[in-house]
Amino acid sequence: MKQFSLRAPLLILIAITGLTRFAHSEACQVTVTVDGFRNHTGRLGVTVFRTPNGWPENNEKAFFHDSFPIAGDQTAARLTLPEGRYAIAILHDENSNHKLDRNFVGYPKEGFGFSNNPKVRLTAPGFDTAATPVSCPSTEVSIHLIYK
Repeated sequence: MKQFSLRAPLLILIAITGLTRFAHSEACQVTVTVDGFRNHTGRLGVTVFRTPNGWPENNEKAFFHDSFPIAGDQTAARLTLPEGRYAIAILHDENSNHKLDRNFVGYPKEGFGFSNNPKVRLTAPGFDTAATPVSCPSTEVSIHLIYK
């Protein structure tokens, strides 16, 4: 006697439900415009977080991380993200080593910045301070670089 298994229909239902949910979450175009470069060497690093976990420097815990060529005094990085709330950290990676270089005291040697352009004193702003809403069809974020 053959035994009927619910495993296959259940897996199909889960897959369809997951795909349907993904299909309904829109992809929003996000343009991150960065200004204040002190030179045009290196790359612009952009790291996007959905949660405070890893914020702002742990690229492995970021929702998105990539680098972009610097195209003059103002550079735009174009991203595609689902609607939501994100905190964005940027880096003028002058030596293209994919990390924020610091001096012997621990101060950054390269330019950096955050969404919402909060004042930065001795430490990076908290996730909630930098978090900004992303909505469809498009969202513009402007970040001014800080050099210490």
